[in-house]
Amino acid sequence: MNVLRFILQKEFRQIFRDKSILAMMFTMPIVQLVILPLAMDFDIKNIKLSIIDHDHSSYSQKLIHKIGASGYFKLISMDDGYQQAIVHLEKEEADVIMEIPSNFERNLVREGTERLAIYADAINGTKAGIGSGYLTIVINDFSKELDFNIDAFQKAKEEGGMLEIRQRSWFNPLEAYKFNIVPAVLVLLLTLIGCFMTALNIVREKEIGTIEQINVTPIKKWQFILGKMIPFWVIGMFIFTIGLAVCYFVYGIYPQGSLFLLYLFACFYLIAVLGFGLLISTFSDNQVQAMFIAFFFMTIFMLMSGFFTATDSMPVWARALSDLTPVTHFVKVVRMIMLKNSGFQDVAWEFFYLIGFGIALNGWAIWNYRKTS
Repeated sequence: MNVLRFILQKEFRQIFRDKSILAMMFTMPIVQLVILPLAMDFDIKNIKLSIIDHDHSSYSQKLIHKIGASGYFKLISMDDGYQQAIVHLEKEEADVIMEIPSNFERNLVREGTERLAIYADAINGTKAGIGSGYLTIVINDFSKELDFNIDAFQKAKEEGGMLEIRQRSWFNPLEAYKFNIVPAVLVLLLTLIGCFMTALNIVREKEIGTIEQINVTPIKKWQFILGKMIPFWVIGMFIFTIGLAVCYFVYGIYPQGSLFLLYLFACFYLIAVLGFGLLISTFSDNQVQAMFIAFFFMTIFMLMSGFFTATDSMPVWARALSDLTPVTHFVKVVRMIMLKNSGFQDVAWEFFYLIGFGIALNGWAIWNYRKTS
């Protein structure tokens, strides 16, 4: 442990001696977290729909068929009650729920009007708004094709329409996109710090020649890698705390779920990302190479993690590739804990994913580090 303690002292002194690194690690993330969410928006497709049909009539079946044939929705379940359907929304298996009341056909035929209920998962405000909008358009088209009591039809038409839709947005009542993008930007900045800073760390030792001095010492490879990781892990957790403070004071977003659970996932996620950065540094001979390699993978992480677009809208091969990145899982976890009040049982698989990533990436970095005695 004495060897590791001396390595940590050396690393902390080296980090705080370089003012440019300090500026990159502390100032840039805060500025980007304030600016980036204000400039981003989304376009969503392939909306997952759950339907509650209390009527089971020919009209309700025609409506369901028309919605399925529209091409905008993917029907994931037909439920008997609200309590069953809301579980799909809570588990992110459904984006929108439509509830067809009992006597749906009878009221349409006799009175020319009926009410439908739409519940949307508004963590992604854009997806909720677009999904509800598409559903409203399809329902309005369906109502125009119906053949029922003409007097009731004219009366309903004069009063504003035949089908009255009541919509409720869950987890994000105002459908504000910032509630979806701000947690993702926080994950992105944590990834940038972990990946870029550690990727440059060992390479810098190579460029200034100190790596040769370290290689001839009795320091073991795991001690060297751990000594490089721990300082940036501490800094990363500190930046994560600052990011949560910015989310609260600037955007009014605070974790609905357990703060301890959020930090627990951040701890293991940082270990995985830092291991990836250290792995890059073991393959690179200079800082330019390390920067290009890190930038290449960061671009993939950003585009395929669900940060800009929902992973459900991606092709099958792209979804499989996105599942192989730790960023995808942590983005999902942060959104669910901060906005949905999800517990550990809801994100348990992501937890084991991150542990697996951390073991694999750090083990690879230790194995790939060439040390000569």
